[in-house]
Amino acid sequence: MAAERTAAGGNRLAITACVILATLMQALDTTIANVALPYMQGSVSATQDQIDWVLTSYIVAAAIMTPPTGFLASRFGLKRLFLVSVAGFTVASMLCGMSQSLTQIVLFRILQGAFGAALVPLSQSVLLSINPPERQGSAMAMWGVAVMAGPVLGPVLGGWLTEDYTWRYVFYINVPIGILCFLGLRAFLADTASNANEKLDWFGFGTLSLAIGAAQVLLDRGEQLDWFGSGEIIIEAVVATAAFYLFLVHTFTASAPFVRPALFRDRNFTAGTIFVAIVGLTYYASLALQPPYLQTLMNYPVITAGLVLGPRGVGTMAAMLVVGRLIGRVDTRLLLGFGLALTAWAFYMITGWTPDVSQTTIVWVGVVQGIGLGFLFVPLSTVTLATLPAEQRTAGAGLYNLSRNIGSSVGISVVNALLTRNTQVNHADIAQHVTAVNRAFESPAITQFWDPVTAAGRAALDAMITQQAQIIAYIDDYKLLMIATLAVIPLLIVFKKTSGGDAGHAAAAEL
Repeated sequence: MAAERTAAGGNRLAITACVILATLMQALDTTIANVALPYMQGSVSATQDQIDWVLTSYIVAAAIMTPPTGFLASRFGLKRLFLVSVAGFTVASMLCGMSQSLTQIVLFRILQGAFGAALVPLSQSVLLSINPPERQGSAMAMWGVAVMAGPVLGPVLGGWLTEDYTWRYVFYINVPIGILCFLGLRAFLADTASNANEKLDWFGFGTLSLAIGAAQVLLDRGEQLDWFGSGEIIIEAVVATAAFYLFLVHTFTASAPFVRPALFRDRNFTAGTIFVAIVGLTYYASLALQPPYLQTLMNYPVITAGLVLGPRGVGTMAAMLVVGRLIGRVDTRLLLGFGLALTAWAFYMITGWTPDVSQTTIVWVGVVQGIGLGFLFVPLSTVTLATLPAEQRTAGAGLYNLSRNIGSSVGISVVNALLTRNTQVNHADIAQHVTAVNRAFESPAITQFWDPVTAAGRAALDAMITQQAQIIAYIDDYKLLMIATLAVIPLLIVFKKTSGGDAGHAAAAEL
């Protein structure tokens, strides 16, 4: 390791710049496509729940391919894996922009997520390897700025590209960044040794991947196919259940399983993996809900939607800078409790929104939500990994990120399925009051716009009922997210208090 640092010392700045570019490219794609979803929906003729496959397919692919990163880097060499990941991510991004159908864009998003999964852990590993211990803290701080800048720039940049060019440029923007990053890494990053004898539990990895994939397809298509009234959904449920059963049996009987059960004997780790799944569920679900709310119900131009959503990332960035100084000085459970309280309060405020809500309100509630998130992610990764033995922290970090990604994809699927279903239910309930004996239609002010006697009046009336039904459905979704946030508060009791030294080592392992 020391030899590697010495060899790379002269190129440290160039390697750091390339690594940060790779991280920024991957971080941007977590939010840049959100504001463009309504435009993609019209371009590829997709329904509201179908277009969200663009988000969930990427997250699921990244979730599945994150845990094997350590094996792949050891087996093929870190530099080779890094170059393949950057090249694959760049090509997949270009293909996403060229897609002409929903099937194509979902397929290429899967490829993008699979190649992009390794970018963040590889970036962290490279920065730690090329810097001496006394410089690692500042290097991680620079890397952290790129991670935090992604969610800030994503909505704004995505809105601008979609408004002034086309939604395809939210993917094309990765091409020049990827090419620059690839050339820089190829020129400056030193080759690392590979171990041809490195082994991976392919059966455990395969069955877990199959279970996650089948469960995600079930959630994505369930509402469209009437859930278990469909033969396809039943098959997917059987496949997911059988694959997960085989994974569990193999995990508890194999000598070197893909997931080591010993990790879950640590109560901090067990509680943390559950905790982060709920945090991922609520955070990414809200990211998927707000852009269509602003653009469909409030008629915001895409660039305006991006601008009012951007400050949420600023709140996260500010909170992470503050919380970094508090870890080790303040009980991590108090930081987590504060973050949960802010997040739940933000969801509570959103349940009172209507399309008449002001931009100022959207911005400051978003900032509060961002601050709450900043008080969750860093302390949570610290307390989850702090009590694990050093040799288990890398595997623990992989499972921790896997749990977050699974929670994120499930959250997006669930809230959008509920949004579709509740809109239909609410529409039927409201329509019951539109009858010939409703005296409201005797008012000229009402019949001027919604005259049930004329075809135009009935169409306008149906559009208004649909809008009201959607508003109520969004409120129900945000109530669910608020309840899910509050539900994890009891887990704070489970966490053991960690010392400052443990917290520092755990943060380093997570990075």
